[in-house]
Amino acid sequence: MKKIASFLALAASLLTLSGCASPAAAVATPVPTATAAVEYKKISAADAKARMDSGDTIVILDVRTQEEYDAGHIAGAILVPNETIADKQPQLLPDLDAEILVYCRSGNRSAQAAKKLIAIGYTNVVDFGGIIDWPYDVVTD
Repeated sequence: MKKIASFLALAASLLTLSGCASPAAAVATPVPTATAAVEYKKISAADAKARMDSGDTIVILDVRTQEEYDAGHIAGAILVPNETIADKQPQLLPDLDAEILVYCRSGNRSAQAAKKLIAIGYTNVVDFGGIIDWPYDVVTD
């Protein structure tokens, strides 16, 4: 009888001790990571030209109209008019993490487009203003 009483006391002690441990305490709680918000950035034409000449893969984005683009654009630029950029990823810009340098005629539409692209989820968009301030060559194709 003494053995049974000792056994029951031991079992009760184990149950009591195991009840003190919280299951949540045994599971590691993930620590939330801070993701930096992507902010609008503007650079000079000279800085944009240096990025273009760096040899890195860069998307040069003209957000003017087709007529403006046809009249003269920066070599290698792709055209996605500002008015066509809404809340969906443009088909010509498949990589949300690509470095995208945006320009227009005077700098107004490029700023609008850059902010819209950031809102869609692009992470590396930089506005370099208007082609009217571009002192380098332009092409017509």
